[in-house]
Amino acid sequence: MSIGNSPEDDRTFPADDRDSIGRALQQARIAAGLTVEEVSASTRVRVPIVHAIEEDDFSRCGGDVYARGHIRTLARAVGLDPADLIEQYDAAHGGRPAPTPAAPLFEAERIRPEPRRPNWTAAMVAAIVAVVGFVGFTMFDGNEAPKGTATADGGPAPAPEKASSAAKPKPVKPVAPKPSESAIAAVPQDKVTVKLTAVDGKSWISAKAEDGKLLFDGLLLEGESKTFQDDERVDLVLGNAGAIELYVNGKKVEEKFESGQVERLTYTKGDPEAG
Repeated sequence: MSIGNSPEDDRTFPADDRDSIGRALQQARIAAGLTVEEVSASTRVRVPIVHAIEEDDFSRCGGDVYARGHIRTLARAVGLDPADLIEQYDAAHGGRPAPTPAAPLFEAERIRPEPRRPNWTAAMVAAIVAVVGFVGFTMFDGNEAPKGTATADGGPAPAPEKASSAAKPKPVKPVAPKPSESAIAAVPQDKVTVKLTAVDGKSWISAKAEDGKLLFDGLLLEGESKTFQDDERVDLVLGNAGAIELYVNGKKVEEKFESGQVERLTYTKGDPEAG
């Protein structure tokens, strides 16, 4: 009898070559040009928890339910599909808890409805209403003079007056003019106005006023628009600049940005000129 490895010990198993959840989130954040502080500000997830999740430490999340929620929120902020990361988390942590089945309902516990009795009161009221309506219709129809009858002096009966000689014209609903690409008159001249529209995908954006006040920090989905205004200056950070259509002080900025490119821009009253 020899002591050694069995043939089964020489088997090799395919390794999961996917990045870990934390590394995938970290790489996507770096590719988007975002810092941990910027992601924390846009998702409201505290900076220590973001650092811990990027190191695959989920103990700070407070449980599986909160961990899944944080993973989903961070994935959307850096442009990842959260479904794959949630599936990866469930596979590593025993999956989702099975729902608790509802207690069976026994036939003996069901309340048998009592047979409904005919509502004679409602039937009598309906009959009275029908009779009154028939009598009223008969009286009204009998008092109406038939067409073509003669008057007392033998002349034809006068035709009833028309309520109005002509129908009143319907009011015409004003049509709003279509906005032009250079709607300079639509924006105030004493302020700087910036409008962003995600036309080709989604993009994380950040906007600040001249005094440093944060106007917006978050994800702009495709088809959504945001408008920012300040007395002196608006500072922008575009995480995916190629997806954004940009108007400054009513004029379209014709500069083309590449998809996935991070741009930091500044605009004042005299623009559009990239800062």
